[in-house]
Amino acid sequence: MARVKGSYTTNHRRKKILKAAKGYYGAKHSLYRTANEQVMNSLAYAYRDRKNCKREFRKLWIQRINAAVRNYDLSYSRFIDGLNKSNINLNRKILSELSINQPEEFEKLVLASKSALAK
Repeated sequence: MARVKGSYTTNHRRKKILKAAKGYYGAKHSLYRTANEQVMNSLAYAYRDRKNCKREFRKLWIQRINAAVRNYDLSYSRFIDGLNKSNINLNRKILSELSINQPEEFEKLVLASKSALAK
């Protein structure tokens, strides 16, 4: 049986990797082997950091909410507990935005939370 070099498939695969490695420093954008290593690492980092990004933003929103409710002599955990008891279902992103952009509306939420905790 004749040997098949697989030139079309191999070249196509290699061109795809080199295209993905465009803009990398040094040999990582021009040599297939180093480019392939870097592309695999980059894809792994991108996957990991998509998860980390969600985590970091949630931490940021919680810090902002905590700072905003401290002005009303309340802690973050007590505030969230009061919101849950008063059946107000807003996520942390919205609460954070309200605390920054619409403090009067946020104050209404804090008062609702405090009244639910008092009961």
